Order: sequence, then structure tokens, then C-alpha cells
Amino acid sequence: NFIPRYLLQMPADQRFAVIVDTKRSRLYLYENDVRDGGRPRFVADYYITQGKLGAEKLAEGDKKTPVGVYHVTANLPKQKLADLYGNGAFPINYPNEWDKRQGRGGSGIWLHGTPSDTFARPPRASDGCVVLTNQDLDAVAKNLQVGLTPVIISNSVEWLSLDDWHKERTELNKAIDAWRSDWESKDTERYLKHYSKRFKTNDQSLEQFSAQKRQVNAGKEWIKVKTDNLSVFRNPGKEEVVVVTFDQDYRSNNLNNQMKKRQYWLREDGKWKIIYEGSA
Repeated sequence: NFIPRYLLQMPADQRFAVIVDTKRSRLYLYENDVRDGGRPRFVADYYITQGKLGAEKLAEGDKKTPVGVYHVTANLPKQKLADLYGNGAFPINYPNEWDKRQGRGGSGIWLHGTPSDTFARPPRASDGCVVLTNQDLDAVAKNLQVGLTPVIISNSVEWLSLDDWHKERTELNKAIDAWRSDWESKDTERYLKHYSKRFKTNDQSLEQFSAQKRQVNAGKEWIKVKTDNLSVFRNPGKEEVVVVTFDQDYRSNNLNNQMKKRQYWLREDGKWKIIYEGSA
């Protein structure tokens, strides 16, 4: 009856989620039970190997596994890989936007298998990747969707009761919907209150972003915004951060635009505020 705190909301097409607990050397596979309101259901768990020097990756070559919310970005078949990677590999999007904001770097973090002459590697034996036995990788691989499956890596998984999970999920959904409806209202100052003082896009500060929004909204007679296929994942770690991804359908009297958007929300002075947004 307990759920990993990180899996707050998954859209129907996101069929599974992966949670890695580095302290326990375990990978947990959860299914998105759409018949039960998107409640995550435990499927199986597997032994994993992590970085030689543990978790909390900071830089290229530090032999550590990153901690955060990631997504599978590719499926690399065995035939295209060195034997070290075993039956295949699934790269993830480390460093993500939050990692970059925190000054974390490096690259090439994958879920992958073991060499043909090895059944399993010791708990700390990789250069930072998450490594499974080939047999377990084959079992997990059937459920991984490129561009969709979240891979959430934690030092130690936090668990919530069903009641607390519903409460956290409802609170965040309300914050996201308030942002959407305040954008539709054309009350630009109310809309901008959803953004953190530390907000940045890839190329704009809060001041630049705010000035642009005031200018654009001044030319609007009406605005309609839909957020479909919403996913909400809590970032493991001390900071209260959630990663929100959705299909945005923006319509107004003089512009229609569709995009896949990703936002990072941070709890600031007791309220959820957007600290980053951009295309996913």
C-alpha cells in the first residue's frame, strides 16, 4: 500500500516507470494502472550495479551515478555495442535542465547489461551507469519506451501512503491548473506570480521573460491553453523540486501553437513556483 513518492502522475501512454535505489542496489519496475486513476503498481525488482564511487554525480569521469528524474532517450542494440554493455543499452537524458542549473556535468549515463563472460558485477563497479544482468535487462527492456519511460534515480527511495500520495498529487495538479487558468485570464501579473525569482529559460532571465509576456499578452483578445498527457515526477533529494511534462495546445486570436513542454517547479516559501520551462 505504499508508493514511491516520485511517481505523482503518469499519462496513459506512459505504461511503466523505473525507480533506482542506489543504497539498496535495486531497480523497481512500476506499471501505470490507468484503470485505477493512474496509480503506480509494483511489477518487479532487480539487482543493479552503480558507479564505483557511489551516487550524486557532479562531473565527467567522477565514477558516480546521477540522482534525479530522467527519461530514456534511445535503444541501442547489442550488435552496435562493445561487449562491455551486454545485451543492449538505454541512454538517459543526464544532465537534465535541473542538473545544469546546479552545475552538474558529464555524459553517457546508460542503463545497460553485463559482458558475455560475466553474470553480475559488484554493487559499485560501473563508471556511473546503472548496470543489470543481461537476463534482467531483457526483462526490463520490454517495458521501456524511448522518449517516454521515466528513470528516477534516488539515494534511498521515499515511500508514501496512498492518502499522502493523493494529497501531494492533488496539490500539484491544482498549482499547475492555476498557472494555466491565470495564463488564460490575460491577467499577466497574476500569471507571472507562478514563476520563481530564480526562474530562467535557456536564454531568458525572469525579467526578460516577464517583459516579453507583458508585451505579447497586451496584443491578445483571448487566450485558451490546454495541457494534455501530463506527467508529474518529484525529484529525489533535499530540494523540493518536481518535473512536469505535458503537450501544450495554445490558441489565441492571432496565434495557435502546439509543443511538448517541460517545467521544473520548486517549493519556495511554501508555494510551488516554476524555476525553468522549455520544450521537452
